[in-house]
Parts: sequence; structure tokens; C-alpha cells
Amino acid sequence: MIRFQETTFIAAPIDRVFDLSRSVEVHLLANVHSNEQALAIGGVRTGLTGLGQQVTWRAKHFGFWHNLTSEVTAMEPPTYFQVTMVKGIFRSMHADHRLRSLPSGVTELKDIFAIAAPLPILGRISEALFLRRYMMALNGERNAVIKQLAESNDWQRYLPAYGKERAP
Repeated sequence: MIRFQETTFIAAPIDRVFDLSRSVEVHLLANVHSNEQALAIGGVRTGLTGLGQQVTWRAKHFGFWHNLTSEVTAMEPPTYFQVTMVKGIFRSMHADHRLRSLPSGVTELKDIFAIAAPLPILGRISEALFLRRYMMALNGERNAVIKQLAESNDWQRYLPAYGKERAP
């Protein structure tokens, strides 16, 4: 099993970062290189994911198409949510996303991942050789997109209701 943590500092309100982090459209934007899609196999296909909701993602990684269904298994808005794989290529995967407002007004987004590759022996080899770096790069790309959107006016395209009702 691999574990990694990434912290991103975003000059935007915590509510905005929390919502962008749960947006299906932002997730797809961050994973455009893998032709990722949110499939119509039950669950959420657009908007913000909430507690107990599932999304089935389809993406091409390492030359193969994979489906992965994730569920939001814990949530404490706007400071925490957890996403757990309920079906997919990994033996297990779970991500904790913790947010906090710093005195400067910057939001700290801390992602903590635990992923176990399939196949006991080959899985451990893949974890050591490339899976950790690959998953860290995917999460880094996701956070770069969230940061870029949150720190510009582009976030309003993904959170239109927020912009009208709760804009600071």
C-alpha cells in the first residue's frame, strides 16, 4: 500500500475551495489528458458530490480504459471530506481532503491518500516503481486546476450558484 500527502495553499475562501474540490466538472477538467468521463451508471454525473453520493469515472491510464466508482464516505463542510473507492482497479483507495483557513485568508488544502494496487506481488512492485509518482502527479494536476480556478474569476463558471448567493 502506498500513502502520500500533498498540501496546496490557495488564495481563496475555504467555501470556494471546498466546493471546487467536490465538483465533477473540475475533476474532469483536471484529468483532460486521460479523456476522463463521469459515466451514467448511477450516481452523480455533474455538479458537486455530497455525502453518500457516488460517481463512476472512466479514464484511460497506461493505455487501458478503467472504470472506478468512488463514494463520498465522510463530510464536514467546509473543512473535510473523504472519498473511498467502492469498485475499481485498485485493491483499495481512499482519500481524505482536509481544508483550513489560515489567518492570512489563504486556504490550506491537504490531501492524504492510501492506495493498494491489485495483485499482491505485482501490485507491490508497481507501487514501488511507478504508482506512487503517477498518483501524486494526478493529484498535483487536480490541485493546480483547483488553485487556478479559485484564485481567478474562472471559478464562477463551475460554481454559478455560489457566485450569486455566497460571494464574499
